[in-house]
Parts: sequence; C-alpha cells; structure tokens
Amino acid sequence: MISLRFIKNLLLRNLGLKLFSLLIACLLWLTMIPEEKIFSEKTLTIPLELHNIPSGIEVVEKPQSKIDVTIRAPNRLISRITPSNVHAGLDLREATVEQEDYLLKNNMISLPEGAEVEDINPSQVNLQLEKSREILMAIEPNLIGEIPQGYRLQKVEVIPPEVKVKGPQSKINKSHKVRTSPINLSTVTQSVEQKVDLILPNPDLRLSSNQTEVKVKLEVQQIDKNVPSF
Repeated sequence: MISLRFIKNLLLRNLGLKLFSLLIACLLWLTMIPEEKIFSEKTLTIPLELHNIPSGIEVVEKPQSKIDVTIRAPNRLISRITPSNVHAGLDLREATVEQEDYLLKNNMISLPEGAEVEDINPSQVNLQLEKSREILMAIEPNLIGEIPQGYRLQKVEVIPPEVKVKGPQSKINKSHKVRTSPINLSTVTQSVEQKVDLILPNPDLRLSSNQTEVKVKLEVQQIDKNVPSF
C-alpha cells in the first residue's frame, strides 16, 4: 500500500520545477487557443433613440437620454466596438398613452456581428405619452423700442394673423400666442414690411407646417408739427 508520506514526497519533490513546468504548459495552452474563442467585456454609454412613435401621440416626458450597455465579444473584435457602431432603439410602434414603463431588451441593441449584449442599465425606462392636439394660435408682434420723435405708428398688421400649432394636449392653451422675433421701432421713420421669425410659447409645441416666419406691416405717419396731437 502506498503511504501518505510517499505521496507527499512525490508531490513536493522538485516543486519549483513542477510549478514552472505548469506555468509554461498554461502559457502554451493559451497561445494555442484561437483568438476568436477568447472573449472580453466592455461597457459603453450610448444614446437611447425612440423609433416609430404612433401618429397622434406625443412624448411629453422622455426617458433618460443615455444608457449603459455591457458587451461581450472576441478579443479580436472588442477593441473595434465603440459608441459609433452600437445603437439602442426603443420601438414605440405598439405604445399607448396608458403605458409608462418600457423594458429594454437585448434585441433593441444593434451590435457588430460576433458581439452580444451581457447587460443593459437601466433595464427599463419610464416615459409619458399624450394624445396630440392642433389649434390655430394668434400671432403677436414683439415690438421693442420707441418710434422716433416726430413720427406716429398708425397700424401694425401681421400676415397671416394666425398659425397652426401642434403638440401634447396638456401643453396647448388657446389663450397662448405665438410671438415674433423682436421688431425694433427706434429706427422706423416710414411704413415698412418685414419678415420675422415665429417663436412658440412652449418648447413642447411645434408648427404644423413648414412656415417659420410671417410678414409684419408697420404703417408710420410723420406728425405735422403745426397740428397739435391729442
């Protein structure tokens, strides 16, 4: 029968040489493994994009703009994976105004071939949807400065006087007005017509058409110094 002392002596004999041989064997084994079978992981912070928002629905509160994605890929590929070739898209094709929480799944992440998603943080996002509303909103010219002395502003006309505005129903108010970019009266000494940009009362709203400016007509009259003004 083989004694424990014999086995112990056998294991400990030339221990340093045995450990060195084991290390060499491990290194040789690693070098023989094909590079595509050695995997590494990395975590990227990428934008979260919203796709296929249903017609007639508005996003009132958007989810956080970026998420962390942990990716596993072969060593030969991992260094070439960057935020420029990894994309996250949340498909809202089936979204409703009643739903607020949306899971982020692996198949929502677009990756280079050969890579796979290990983890997504956060695993779900919250967003608030509302039905769209469209109304005609009055346009109010934004007049600044004083008309020069000796002149009178007779009339201000906006063409067109209204514009269609669209947005979430909770953000649209009929009492609101679309303003124009500032019109400086301090240099106006004759009747003029100028184009000005439109400024919406709320950043959640948008113009329903491609129209982004209107005409404003200013009728100016010179005051006759010999006729007293009342």
